Amino acid sequence: MQTFSGLDDYAQAVGTHLGYSDWRTITQEQVNIFADATDDHQWIHLDAERAAKGPFGATVAHGYLTTALLPALTREIYRVDGLAMGVNYGSNKVRFPQPVPVGSRVRAGAELLNLERTAQGAMATTRMVVEIEGQEKPACVAEILSLLVPNPNPNPKEAS
Repeated sequence: MQTFSGLDDYAQAVGTHLGYSDWRTITQEQVNIFADATDDHQWIHLDAERAAKGPFGATVAHGYLTTALLPALTREIYRVDGLAMGVNYGSNKVRFPQPVPVGSRVRAGAELLNLERTAQGAMATTRMVVEIEGQEKPACVAEILSLLVPNPNPNPKEAS
């Protein structure tokens, strides 16, 4: 994991690849829980028998489940010290070039595209690419926006 000492240090990483998360397996249980949470019970996600005969040959994760994993995957790649908080501000673009079959392993890579100072702190634009182990095409490519708010307390023991 890469650690940045604050926004000034992080700003120097614009245009660079920040690293990769660990590989993690996508389970049917995760897919089922996500289906219940989002009320998206499409058969390609839940019906293993029907999905085996379908276009993907197995049940597949929801595209939005893949994007929902991005905060956890990002925490494995890098962190910026000295922040009061980081807030998901949205995304500029999200694409799902290839479905993620249940049982596949995925990881994310991050590239810091831009860091723009704001009144609150800084707005970071990060390209996240979720790879599927053994596959050429990625599962997800997303430009994620994060609002980074510095900790106003200069006491390093209280900074996050």
